[in-house]
Amino acid sequence: MHPAAAVRIPVSYDGPDLGETAQLLGLSIAELIRRHTAAEWECAFVGFAPGFAYLVSDDLDLAVPRLATSRERVPAGSVGLAGAFSGVYPRESPGGWRIVGSTAVPLWDETRSPPALLPPGTRVRFEEAR
Repeated sequence: MHPAAAVRIPVSYDGPDLGETAQLLGLSIAELIRRHTAAEWECAFVGFAPGFAYLVSDDLDLAVPRLATSRERVPAGSVGLAGAFSGVYPRESPGGWRIVGSTAVPLWDETRSPPALLPPGTRVRFEEAR
């Protein structure tokens, strides 16, 4: 049996923390985007909020610290990095991840079965939205 194809998530890399995150990693913005999209990610576990998938990758290390102060509101669809994880906020919530972009893909939809797009074990590929 072949594993399921990776879920593809288009991202507009325009997040408020994109430049600072690249700088923390010693990368250009273009190189951060290239590495984030080149890696294959996998949902290690779901938590924090319904449908919030903690994504890990053996392909690279983009570990960055969380923000010193969490934001009161992070919009749904925000794509972030924190520690060794990448993730997408499934709904508006507080959060302290470094936001590098956004997507319109719904991560949580109560009318879908299952409602979470990315249950544990799901492979994910980020793509730069055009």
